[in-house]
Amino acid sequence: QLQLVESGGGLVQPGGSLRLSCAASGFTLDYYAIGWFRQAPGKEREGVSCISSSGGTTNYADSVKGRFTISRDNAKNTVYLQMNSLKPEDTAVYYCGAIIDRAETDLDRLCVLLEEYDYWGQGTQVTVSS
Repeated sequence: QLQLVESGGGLVQPGGSLRLSCAASGFTLDYYAIGWFRQAPGKEREGVSCISSSGGTTNYADSVKGRFTISRDNAKNTVYLQMNSLKPEDTAVYYCGAIIDRAETDLDRLCVLLEEYDYWGQGTQVTVSS
């Protein structure tokens, strides 16, 4: 079965850390850029971070810059999102998605093409609360 599976969510106090994982099953992530998105209750899904297929290029939403770090280990077919200094407003369901990387398309433009993502995970809940 071809799928992405997120893990690592949970309940954490403000200022705490979590590391999310996005693991691919049934296909290789080598050719895919991976985007992390989140959706809070009553809000639209928003982009959090994105990483190119090689891992050489990354981008972040302004709201998470300096606190979140995206990385990938293609040997493990997994992408990670390290989240530090978490705030209550980071509370959301976090999703990862895979989109074929294209050298001719800037990563910032590529990662927002939601209709072109080939795979999505089921989401993992992150709750930041004291």
